[in-house]
Order: sequence, then C-alpha cells, then structure tokens
Amino acid sequence: MSKEIIFSKEAPAPIGPYSQAVKAGNTLYVSGQIALDADTGELINDNITEETHAVMKNLEAVLRQAGYGFGDVVKCTIFIKDMGQFATINEAYGQYFKSNPPARETVEVSRLPKDVNVEISCIAVK
Repeated sequence: MSKEIIFSKEAPAPIGPYSQAVKAGNTLYVSGQIALDADTGELINDNITEETHAVMKNLEAVLRQAGYGFGDVVKCTIFIKDMGQFATINEAYGQYFKSNPPARETVEVSRLPKDVNVEISCIAVK
C-alpha cells in the first residue's frame, strides 16, 4: 500500500516534523489541528466557540484537499485544556456533524501546542 502526503495551503503549515494528513489506501489520517489562521499564522482564540470553529475549518481544508469531507469522517479525537468547556466545544463541533456523527473521544490535557484550548484530529474513509 502506498501513502500520500496531503498538504493544504488553506490550513496552517505543520509546526513540527509531521504532515497535515496522510492518505493510505482509502483512509485519510488528519493530524491534530489547532486554531491557527493559515494566512497570518495568528491564533484565533478570543473565545472557545470561535476557537473550535477555526479548528474545524482547518480540518475541513485538509479533508477537502484530499477529496474528503466531514461526511467521510469515521473517528475524531478532541484534546481540551479544560473539561469545563466541553459543552461549548461540543456545541460548535456538532454543527459539522448534523447526522451520523463519527466515533469520538474527548480528553482533557494539561497543555497543548501554542497553549491553545482545543486540538482535534480525525480519520476519514472513502
């Protein structure tokens, strides 16, 4: 099986030795995305709702670059700094999966890259 590296200019460039996504066969593994603006490199984190939407837009850009969409996502992992923000994050996240949402886990962590409040990764299959 071959693997293909996916890169979208509409999502932030990796800030370490990893790819935005890797396609292996018909499965796409999207690295964790944070709320970085791809054009300016600035964090979008005035509030947790805005930050979550920015993360989801970055995920969408990477999915789209590979020819996938949120309907193809089978699994997400959400890392959050404060479980007290779970309901607000969940409300924003849920707007992208109106029917047949993917499997998921949400984990509270002590720290995330660039001290963001939320990071989300996903796996999609065609």
